[in-house]
Amino acid sequence: MIINVNNININYEVFGEGMPIILLHGNSETHKVFDKLIERLQNDYKVYAIDSRCHGESEDTKEISYDLMAEDVIAFIKALGLETPILYGFSDGGIVGLLIAIKEPDLLSKLIVSGANINPNGLQELNLLFYKIANLVSKNKLVKMMVTEPDIKPYQLNKVKIPVYVLAGEKDLIRQKHTQLIADSIPNSTLEIIKNETHGSYIVHSDKIYHIIKKFI
Repeated sequence: MIINVNNININYEVFGEGMPIILLHGNSETHKVFDKLIERLQNDYKVYAIDSRCHGESEDTKEISYDLMAEDVIAFIKALGLETPILYGFSDGGIVGLLIAIKEPDLLSKLIVSGANINPNGLQELNLLFYKIANLVSKNKLVKMMVTEPDIKPYQLNKVKIPVYVLAGEKDLIRQKHTQLIADSIPNSTLEIIKNETHGSYIVHSDKIYHIIKKFI
């Protein structure tokens, strides 16, 4: 389905019935990475799986930023009249989730983020170097966004009021100390490092993430 919010067309799909939960994918992905998670969630929740701007079947706008994507989702929630949904964001989707919780403290009921960072230096050194080289070569706006954004300060995370579940893989491309910083900066947060997993190995086309988050949601 397509909805026009924040002056762009956003593609999304809805599954199941119950309390609303929004899923936000990572960079250069679509909502389809959550296929296995959706299969599980739709039995008890009404799942809203969104393609972020410039991804999937959503509008490919000239401008993209984490801030714009956060504004897109805020407008989406308000347009559909969703009452305090849960939001789960993976990677870039997690960054967007953090920004939403900062911008609109009462909009969500709970937030789960996995593999998120609050600035580019949160990436492991070699990964950041790889993306910087890729940005120089490809001039891809999605890659450029990763190496220049976000710029969330720990004091901004202090303002997040809702419960937040902070996840990362033990072998994540996000530094573990950085993930710890995110959790430490959010007053009502729970941190879990998933053993033997990489950035997306327990999430992309996997139902492992369902078993991890179900105790929180």
